[in-house]
Amino acid sequence: MSIVVASVVLLAALGWIVALGGCGGTPAAGSDDGPGAPAGTTASPATSYPPGTAVATFAAGCFWGVEARFAVIPGVLDAEVGYTGGTAEEPTYEEVCSDATGHAEAVRLRYDPDVVTYEQLVEAFYAMHDPTTEDRQGPDVGSQYRSAIFFHSSRQEEIARAVTARLEASGAYDDPIVTEIVPAGTFWRAEDYHQDYYERRGG
Repeated sequence: MSIVVASVVLLAALGWIVALGGCGGTPAAGSDDGPGAPAGTTASPATSYPPGTAVATFAAGCFWGVEARFAVIPGVLDAEVGYTGGTAEEPTYEEVCSDATGHAEAVRLRYDPDVVTYEQLVEAFYAMHDPTTEDRQGPDVGSQYRSAIFFHSSRQEEIARAVTARLEASGAYDDPIVTEIVPAGTFWRAEDYHQDYYERRGG
């Protein structure tokens, strides 16, 4: 068993990874492990983080479940959902769901690299969704549900590509991995009613 596959199994055993549900429609209303702000972001609620924290951004289908899964990983200090990878400015949920803006539903993390590494986050990302289905996760279909890693540094890109290659070579999937690995751009924070969605609903 490869190191990557073993790590994924460990994450599942620890209860960090569980099956994700679909969005199911509109609800009621630096160094990779070093400090630094996300590239091109909208304002978020003021939060104080200790020195040395880092940022990571992932898209793995409906962002409600992805946020919930990442939020329970030890070392993840904050997770927020939003839209990235598109062309329109200040997109709304409805616009992104129209599959016309080019954005992906994404989760931006602030984490402590002394507790969890970027490599472990990438491994968790792969364990929590199917990276072989293009523009689809379960019942959710459209480019906004694509699998993507948005790297914030050349080191993050190197790690993401290495983990992807190892996982591909492990034979864990019958089909090729189609995850995009692209530079992080503007991150538009989603509407407040999307933040901590499952936590607020007790799901």
